Amino acid sequence: MEQILPDTENVVSLRYADLLIPGYGELRKKLLPLVEKLAHLPEESLKKLVDPVSGYNFGWSHGAEKFNSQPDFMKGSFYANICSDIPNAADTENMRYPSQCRSNIWPSEDLPELERAFKEMGSLIKEVGYLLAYHCDKFQTSKQAGKVGVLESMLRRSQGHKGRLLHYYPVECGHEQNNAEAPVWCGWHTDFGSLTGLTAAMYTKDGVEVPCPDPEAGLYIKTNPGRVVKAVFDEDSLAYQIGETTEWVSGGLFHATPHSVQTPKRNHKGVARNTLAVFMQPSWGEVLDIPGEMKTKINPSLRHDGLTFGEYSEVTIQNYLVYGVQPNANAIQINDNNDGGST
Repeated sequence: MEQILPDTENVVSLRYADLLIPGYGELRKKLLPLVEKLAHLPEESLKKLVDPVSGYNFGWSHGAEKFNSQPDFMKGSFYANICSDIPNAADTENMRYPSQCRSNIWPSEDLPELERAFKEMGSLIKEVGYLLAYHCDKFQTSKQAGKVGVLESMLRRSQGHKGRLLHYYPVECGHEQNNAEAPVWCGWHTDFGSLTGLTAAMYTKDGVEVPCPDPEAGLYIKTNPGRVVKAVFDEDSLAYQIGETTEWVSGGLFHATPHSVQTPKRNHKGVARNTLAVFMQPSWGEVLDIPGEMKTKINPSLRHDGLTFGEYSEVTIQNYLVYGVQPNANAIQINDNNDGGST
């Protein structure tokens, strides 16, 4: 647990062999190539998987987010709830929190093997995440007198854990680059959930797995003092990052992990990157108990008692969307136009 103290790297790497998690390696090799196949399906097939009402947070998303105020075409994403295909949400919740409560959309005709592989890996990362949350709670209880950690129980009762399968396109693939001098696959940001579980990335060229072509490419994080370090973990490991919600409800004991994904700068022609992120987060109706001193760090429109995670997520996601795109006319609206990264 010392690895996630506020003055360290804010990331935990867990070797599956050490935790005796059977099948992780096989699941990773089965799942990650599928996102590349998905990204190269015919346009008419991908259109069937797009859900604008959810703010492009279910199914396929490409170019819906913004980076430096421009559409981000450097990556394509496929989102799905790993708890249930059809969340148990009331109609009013579905309208108010569409980014959390919509139904999964699977490419059942074009890529039927994706659904099972996605659910199996997502469930594995979720179960390991519960174990990590248990130890986070123990650590918080030991450090804050009179404070009992609630992360594990909050996550175990959640119906909203979501996987995001990511395909980062080769740099020279013809998509608009966000920064001609130093293109990045994903800009600096923090995730807004509780914990984010990550598989080790798989690099491919022409659909075949290859080693990472540049040791400087990949996932980077910022430590609490602001030092930038590369997050290194091998293909037999899972990594977990701290999200904003854990920072808020822990009173700042844990710090959200700023991170970005850098492109290779050499030997990169035709090289893509594939990975899965699982956002472990409270249910949409969960009221967040945020200590008063932490409320000064969040969006002013959210500094009220009774704030739900669903409300927090809708406001945050809309900040990431390309200008003019709104998830739902009945969802929470704000006037912020801040740039964001991936959720």
